[in-house]
Amino acid sequence: MQIPQRSVDHGRRAIVVGSGPNGLTTAALLARDGWQVDVYERNAHPGGAAASAASLGPGTIVDLGAAGHPFGVASPVFRDLDLTSHGLEWIHAEVPMAHPLPHGEAAILHRDVETTAQGLGVDGGRWRSIHGHVTEHIDEHLENLLGPMLRVPPHPFRLARFGPVAAAPASWVANAAFSTEAARTLFLGSAAHAIVPLTLPFTGAFGMLFGALGMSRGWPVVRGGTGQLVKALLSVLHTHGGRVHLNHEVTNLAELPAADAIVLNLTPAQVLRVTGTTDEAGSQLARPTRRRLRDWRYGTAAYKVDFLLDGPIPWTNPAVAGAGTVHVVGGSQELIRAEADVAAGRLPRYPFVMVCQQHAADPTRATGDAAGKTVVWAYAHVPHGYQETRPGEIARLITNQIERFAPGFQQRVLKQVETSPADLESWNPNLIGGDVAGGAMNGRQALLRPGFTLDPYRVPTPRETATHTARLYLASSSTPPGAGVHGMPGAWAAHAVTKDFTD
Repeated sequence: MQIPQRSVDHGRRAIVVGSGPNGLTTAALLARDGWQVDVYERNAHPGGAAASAASLGPGTIVDLGAAGHPFGVASPVFRDLDLTSHGLEWIHAEVPMAHPLPHGEAAILHRDVETTAQGLGVDGGRWRSIHGHVTEHIDEHLENLLGPMLRVPPHPFRLARFGPVAAAPASWVANAAFSTEAARTLFLGSAAHAIVPLTLPFTGAFGMLFGALGMSRGWPVVRGGTGQLVKALLSVLHTHGGRVHLNHEVTNLAELPAADAIVLNLTPAQVLRVTGTTDEAGSQLARPTRRRLRDWRYGTAAYKVDFLLDGPIPWTNPAVAGAGTVHVVGGSQELIRAEADVAAGRLPRYPFVMVCQQHAADPTRATGDAAGKTVVWAYAHVPHGYQETRPGEIARLITNQIERFAPGFQQRVLKQVETSPADLESWNPNLIGGDVAGGAMNGRQALLRPGFTLDPYRVPTPRETATHTARLYLASSSTPPGAGVHGMPGAWAAHAVTKDFTD
């Protein structure tokens, strides 16, 4: 993928709908290429789910959506945009990830394969065998994986090495390759970021890749909150003359001014809405595109709870305190069962809980009035669109899970803020039913996003009309390579726009 490096004013105009990281990445790249770019955002603040606020009180910084960034720090397009020269600073905890186990044990993912393997005892050799080639050639693997799946891979030999484990269910890999609970849970916890049952094909890819990222690039946080990453993207955009219009919800593309290209940082449900597809006679989408987007399925939800504590989490195993991300769910079978339950619409008694301890790397998360306190970011996987049967139901489940491995946690809670799946969708309509991945990552949707198409970033239209003459493009987590704050769907959409107007 080649995006021009130098701005040349060629009179083209692009409109981007939605200011999440993917939309802003598209906007920044096109503005750098000399386009006049306008971004329209429904909220009062840009960034989509990449935002931060003092939601636990003065002096606190809480990531409202994305928190840990294994893909962000490794993102080719963020490196291309040189975001660190625009104020972005990645900072790392002592270790990327930990998984506390019963009886005070813990599995620890370190910043390198060798140290991680040594901590896994008899499973160390298998751990090296599965992850070693990925960590050693991480950039080549990312070039293969952070783009459309239906293409000739830039590094076919690397993909061939990646494929056998990647195509397998994570549950099968964990049980076939490892004999200890530490290795199994460390692998399965990474695989759980697929947010689908771990018995499904291709979940092995998530277990291998997330682990390899942690052992090569780390799982850092952004100093000052994820919102600072958005500020860096905005800085690039503004440097090249781009503009952002806040508090401006686009309900129909016919409302927009004339443009050569319109890029939608939206999931299929919103695309159907803004293109007038409820009235097919006036729809701006081709019939096969309408059908494909209507078939798109949304998946497991996140239920988020942020905590303000009067001190650090009192983990039984002190090594867990140094981890930026903690997977809290017990043993491997408990984790497999929890992910199967939520996919089937059942609330697990012991859900998968992800805890981010940004303070382990970033002391700015609690200062001033909050000095000496600890901000904890957490969410549980719950069924799509889950509604509590009683107030505080999920917060109690999350608290109880943490309490199992950190006795006394509940007594340290000074304040908590709950964000249900409905709250997430109300804040950011792309998070339908609390799905933070832009659509279920199972079946064909794991590879073919959004649906079966060789051209995932272009949105075919049946004809040009008086109200819509722009070419349409899609740049969201519903396109390859999927969810994550890495900007790559936006980069590929910008590439499609640039190619269409220079060929």
